Amino acid sequence: MILDAIVWDVDPVMIDSFVSIRWYGLMFGIGFLVGYKIVEKMFKSESVPDDWIDKLLLWVLGATVIGARLGHVFFYAWDQYKDDPIKILYVWEGGLASHGGTIAIIIAVLLFSIITTKRTPLWTFDRLVIPTALVGALIRFGNLMNSEIFGHQTDLPWGFMFVRSAEWHYLYEGQACHPTQIYEALCYIALFGLLMWMYWKKGAQRRPGLIFGVFLTILFTARFLIEFVKNPQEEFERDMLLNMGQLLSIPFILLGIGLIIYAMKHKALDSQEHAS
Repeated sequence: MILDAIVWDVDPVMIDSFVSIRWYGLMFGIGFLVGYKIVEKMFKSESVPDDWIDKLLLWVLGATVIGARLGHVFFYAWDQYKDDPIKILYVWEGGLASHGGTIAIIIAVLLFSIITTKRTPLWTFDRLVIPTALVGALIRFGNLMNSEIFGHQTDLPWGFMFVRSAEWHYLYEGQACHPTQIYEALCYIALFGLLMWMYWKKGAQRRPGLIFGVFLTILFTARFLIEFVKNPQEEFERDMLLNMGQLLSIPFILLGIGLIIYAMKHKALDSQEHAS
């Protein structure tokens, strides 16, 4: 037994009265509110139409929920849902996958660009991914409050005992585990700071695809590496050399590297070209 481990015994429900508010839902909501304000500030600084931000929010909200849910269903738990597909709609029972949400958001931005902005989708991606990094950090904080998505046993002094988790009691009773939610949250916060600096201080948005490429490369590389100390989300992953999260991260890392190369090979847009 690790005597100096952190005993994590936090109630995932923040308020339990006539209405129940969970930490996870609160973090999700705060993330979207702050993200909205960040994108709104960027859009105003570039004098784009006022209604673009609201239309983009609707596209992204819908894509995030639907995509993350379907990603969990098809990538991780199809055997659970194939005989009773109506349960796919039971989002309140849990089960969201970030890779599914990412794919759906990419599709949503493509449609938003075709229907609304009439600009290259890279224009939108370069702005949208900046607050997305912050949202990702807040969601991982929500996972921590839920005592879920943690890592293997560890002897490190910052190990957590997730005493409210049935999975922890079954696999690691009396042992500390990697708080991988915190690892990911810290990586995403650092990425958010880097992307904000690139946009506001370095004018990186004048090279279409650069900010988006950096986001994909760093975020999914962090996700790929942290997966090595994270518990598999589903039983079928236990005997895999690389788990599903890692396999799904590889295409995004390659896409990110490709976008960075593409952006750096092209001349930066001048202010007039950038505004068009």
